[in-house]
Amino acid sequence: MKTITLFYQERCPFCKKAFRYIEELKEEYPAFRDLRIDTIEETQQPELADQYDYYYVPTFYLDGQKEHEGGIYKNEVEALLRKALE
Repeated sequence: MKTITLFYQERCPFCKKAFRYIEELKEEYPAFRDLRIDTIEETQQPELADQYDYYYVPTFYLDGQKEHEGGIYKNEVEALLRKALE
């Protein structure tokens, strides 16, 4: 199982959707509930966010490897969560 790191901003509408999709998918697929998702609000932790190579939020990393950056759809979140289970 891979660790997911999610960079976001509180006021970002795309980030809010990503969080909603994650919660919906955890309800639909119980296996996703065990995934570890580290969340980093980039405006509150800029020194940490600056250590990563991305521009848009939400940005997802799996075990330190960037997997997705920017607006995201539910099917893309699901694919990412499935990949994290591998």
